Amino acid sequence: MAFIAHHRDTDLQIQTVAQHLSETSEICRIFAKKLNLEQTGLILGLLHDFGKYSQSFQHYIQSAQGLIDPDDVYFVDAKANKGKIDHATAGAQYLYEALKNYGGQGQGELCGQLLALCIASHHSGLIDVLAADFNKGNIFNTRIQKPEDKAHLQECRNNADPEIIDHLNQLLKPAEGTPPLLEELFQKIKSILGSPTTANSTINSFKLGFLTRFLFSCLIDADRLNSAEFSEPHRLQERLLRSVKPDWNIAITRLENKLATFSIKNPIDKIRRNISLDCLNKAQEKQGIYSLTVPTGGGKTYASLRYALHHAKQHQCEHIFYIIPFTSIIEQNAQVIREAIEHPDDIHPWVLEHHSSIEPEHQTWQSKICAENWDTPIVITTMVQFLEALFSGGTKSVRRLHQLANSVLIFDEIQTLPINCTHLFCNALNFLVEQANSTALLCTATQPLLNQLDNSEKGQLTLTAELVSDVGSLFDDLKRVHIENCCKPLGWSLNEITDLTIEQFELTGSCLTIVNTKQWAQDLYLSCQNKIDIDALFHLSTNQCPAHRKVILAKIRQRLENHQPVMCFSTQLIEAGVDIDFANVIRFLAGLDSIAQAAGRCNRNGKQATATVFVINPDHENTKMLADIDKGKAITERIMSEGFDDLLDPKAMARYFYYYFFQRSEDMDYPCKDSQKNTTSLLALLSNNKSHPCSLNDDRGKQRKLPRLEQSFMEAGNIFKAIDAPTQAIIVDYQSTNDLYNDQLTAKEIINTLCSKDKIFDAELYFQALKQAQKYSVNVFPNVFEKLLKNQAIYETQPGSGIYCLHEQYYDDAFGLSTEVVNSSHFYGC
Repeated sequence: MAFIAHHRDTDLQIQTVAQHLSETSEICRIFAKKLNLEQTGLILGLLHDFGKYSQSFQHYIQSAQGLIDPDDVYFVDAKANKGKIDHATAGAQYLYEALKNYGGQGQGELCGQLLALCIASHHSGLIDVLAADFNKGNIFNTRIQKPEDKAHLQECRNNADPEIIDHLNQLLKPAEGTPPLLEELFQKIKSILGSPTTANSTINSFKLGFLTRFLFSCLIDADRLNSAEFSEPHRLQERLLRSVKPDWNIAITRLENKLATFSIKNPIDKIRRNISLDCLNKAQEKQGIYSLTVPTGGGKTYASLRYALHHAKQHQCEHIFYIIPFTSIIEQNAQVIREAIEHPDDIHPWVLEHHSSIEPEHQTWQSKICAENWDTPIVITTMVQFLEALFSGGTKSVRRLHQLANSVLIFDEIQTLPINCTHLFCNALNFLVEQANSTALLCTATQPLLNQLDNSEKGQLTLTAELVSDVGSLFDDLKRVHIENCCKPLGWSLNEITDLTIEQFELTGSCLTIVNTKQWAQDLYLSCQNKIDIDALFHLSTNQCPAHRKVILAKIRQRLENHQPVMCFSTQLIEAGVDIDFANVIRFLAGLDSIAQAAGRCNRNGKQATATVFVINPDHENTKMLADIDKGKAITERIMSEGFDDLLDPKAMARYFYYYFFQRSEDMDYPCKDSQKNTTSLLALLSNNKSHPCSLNDDRGKQRKLPRLEQSFMEAGNIFKAIDAPTQAIIVDYQSTNDLYNDQLTAKEIINTLCSKDKIFDAELYFQALKQAQKYSVNVFPNVFEKLLKNQAIYETQPGSGIYCLHEQYYDDAFGLSTEVVNSSHFYGC
């Protein structure tokens, strides 16, 4: 009898359990090799679906595929039982039982727990070890002790194919001594835990849990890839082609040829070249965490790319990641990189953009097959996506985590890191550098003090070096603007701001006003639309999809280059990294780092001897829900009162972050409330969980010499959000007369593909549509999503897909997505 793991609808072929276990095991081995844990990867793959050898599962899958007649006594209502047939516990029990008794200090128990947890969790996301609900106690122990009639371990042992049992015995039952896989894994654990006195510290407990998550990532991606390759066999050959390490020499040659074409036309060009040379010279140095502190307009994109390519070659890295704060600059950076290193004859693209949460939280089998897993040489993504891979619950994002190993991680505008994620981020990044052979580069003009945090026992970065030799002189040399504090006690009214903007616009020909809220951006646009030439007036906010913003920014740049007048009102999306040059800038009061970034859009290319950035405070502004902005404003006012001659001086910025971090030090471990209403944090839930009444690690000296995993992984994953409120991506049918994306689907074609009712599922086309939909999506907060639903402004592409599209009446040409009807075009829909 063939035990079935998967069934292919297109040709009625089956994948046996033995095939799936063996093939997944080999992929997982390759992924885990990044941590020198090859045998660990093998055992995870071999046992993850061991429970599919049970008759309960076989009756379920055969019933689902019509192989058992509904009148048969063994028939199972597959739809009603979907997700209810446990095939994960058996493998977890097998592995834990095989390892737990090895080692006099409890090495086997700890390693068995870590690996069993990955297997038991591979459909749900990492489960809690200690339950968030204190009354439920130790969830892991309950799962491992699940009875035979529910877990089917002995039945699966009896049914398993001989070659699988033989392979398991080779890994788990050597003729003598300790299994090599146990020695392999425990060496990695020892390197994390350090001495007995530090083994159960918050930092080391977090890293032990993060090791678990990393191995879980290897398993999830291996499982999903093998399932996708069975469903779509051509994917196997594509993966094998992509798995070859990039030839960085090709990319380096192309970039160096590009840089050689840059001429020195003014002093700024010479400074940019020197920064780039500094990065080139430091690229040969050891792996670590480096900073690149360069004023805005200093050429960070090319300089950091040059560093990354040469460093990746030096250390044989597999990927380069650009982690960017806002989607508004992803396409800009991607275009710069593509133009530098991609060629039309390349078999595979060098660059992937991944910046939108189009993939639904609750995945279907289609979305699991088509999910993005960051297997391209250069990945450009957002901080939100990066943090989701590190800390979110479920299985969607975590499958990407292992790709961050053996990579160069470039963080653009690192000061935008969410404050509540500070300690989590520092500990995770230290792990990737110390344990996973990666290098991190923190790029910004406003470097936060992530290596000088108040509560260092909770984790802070271990910085290796700064790439630029003389930061202070560099800021002096690149000074192009003056910050003028124009705040007044009662604030500026709408009419006063309008008058100031028009005055500066008429005086200099171009004026950018950056506000803190979308409402102010709209109000100012409307206030000016009848007072200046409408062709010169522009609005930017995240209510517009990336394709729409790209068109607007292209028009603005063209007008500026042609010396045509431009007035733009924008939210802060424009201030971090957008390559644009206005004659003057007006900035609503915000954090000093934001003001400095806004200044980077003013006189960017040094066309004037100096220019002015006006800082003003509006007479009304609701930023109470925007804690980062609200607290940043107060600290900026304090810095302004201290008499710094230049608010852009690195010393002023260091003072700002000193005050900011001190004031917000208690927010940095992601404070939250657990189910028992006891104050805790995500850092606690993901480390030693000391406040949990069932914790044994506090008394580890009396009870055992090694700590145990006691994290509440699932609870932490459910709580974690990379931004203050979860967002839902809405696809919009934005149509432009501009040829934005050559040889790609239009928004209408994307929507039609995702809404297709074709009986045969085309995974490749669906995947391409899903990826390209990023350019035509707007992320909305829950209150906006509920209003759109109530107004019937959105619809689901497929029942239960979790992917939503906007009716075109609700998309405004000037402002983007609206919760109210804004035009009378016909409805479109599935």
